[in-house]
Formats: sequence, structure tokens, C-alpha cells
Amino acid sequence: METPSTRPWPDAPRPLLVAAVLVTLEGLFGVGFGIAEAFHTTPARATMGVTTSLFFAVFGAALVGCAWGLSRSAAWARGPVLIAQLLALGLAWNFKDGDTWPASIALAVPAVAVLIAMLRPESLAALDGPGHPDEDADEDR
Repeated sequence: METPSTRPWPDAPRPLLVAAVLVTLEGLFGVGFGIAEAFHTTPARATMGVTTSLFFAVFGAALVGCAWGLSRSAAWARGPVLIAQLLALGLAWNFKDGDTWPASIALAVPAVAVLIAMLRPESLAALDGPGHPDEDADEDR
């Protein structure tokens, strides 16, 4: 008999798994950007280069960790992922004019897709989990 930890795919609903895949890709892109920034840091901007690469590497790794949490329907992953998507939408808005509009599209499309997937009723139910206070209050009536 398969236990939850030995199943090939978690029990998370499909929209939450889609969100987890997209967030994983965002996180891997962040880690990659941090590594690329580290290799392109010059002595003239060493402090900025090191802090930028560390920020993006840590932020990307944290997103990958949160994506793993989403794939397991872990409620703790919801907040950080939603905040990251809202930040991505803010950056997309700032990049909408001029030569940076492709970056705006690249930031906005996955962010909107993740938000839609995470706010679907089945995703919300999975992240609330059994024993959620609202569910307990309904049982008391």
C-alpha cells in the first residue's frame, strides 16, 4: 500500500501543482540570475555585485522551497509565494515601457498564472487543510 510519502505525485490539486511548477521555474531563474551576477561582478562594484547575487540566489532557493511546500499543500508556503507574485507584478508594471517590455511580459504572465492557480477553490481548500478553524466552526452549528 502506498503511503503519502511514497506516492510519485503529491495529493495537491492540479492547479496547486501547476503553481508549484511555475514557482519552481521562477526560483531556478532567480538562482541562475544570482550565479550570473556573481560571475559578472567587477571590482568597481564588488559590494553591489555580491549582495545582488546573494539576494537573488537566496530568494530563488526560498521560492523553490516554497514551491515544494505548495506541491505538498503546505499552508506555510501560501504567503511567501503570493507576496513574490505581487512583487513580480509590481516589477512588471515598472518594466512596461521602452525596451524592457519583454521583461514585463516574462514577469507578469507566470505571476498571474500562479495567482489564478493558487486562488482556485480547490487550491484554497487544500491549503486550508482539514481542521481549519472555519471548518471546525461549521461543524459546531
